[in-house]
Amino acid sequence: MAAIRIIGIDPGLRRTGWGVVDTSGNELRFVGAGTIKSDDKEALATRLCQLHDGLSAIIRQTAPVEAAVEATFVNKDASATLKLGQARGIAMLVPALAGLAVAEYAPNAVKKAVIGVGHGEKRQIHMMVRVLMPKARFDSDDAADALAIAICHAHHRQSAVGRLAALA
Repeated sequence: MAAIRIIGIDPGLRRTGWGVVDTSGNELRFVGAGTIKSDDKEALATRLCQLHDGLSAIIRQTAPVEAAVEATFVNKDASATLKLGQARGIAMLVPALAGLAVAEYAPNAVKKAVIGVGHGEKRQIHMMVRVLMPKARFDSDDAADALAIAICHAHHRQSAVGRLAALA
């Protein structure tokens, strides 16, 4: 069975995490992970361009065939939620422009796929990412979260692909 390369993206305006895994059946293999940072001294449009360009470069370098993005949560700060939504738009647009199918997962679905329950602490997620992929290396919480998103998609991709096929 040929491996499927998946990029997981944890969107954020200051830091967007990315994580790439190969999946073949139930097997997962770490490919890479990192964080794309925008300059908070720049205008919003410039920061969004920085995220776009950084994510585009990662997709060119790692050549994933599917993408998964964490769904936005709404918090009490409407301005922060709107900015996160704009960063999330970039996180969905870049892989879509590269021809990748983009799946979306709620934060609780990601946690459930990785640690077995829908509510958990970041350190539990990071620990399980390391258990599932001992060779995984990540430079930030955002990159670890992105790997968790990729793992979640690897676990759910068959049903996601089936749903897309049924719509075609």
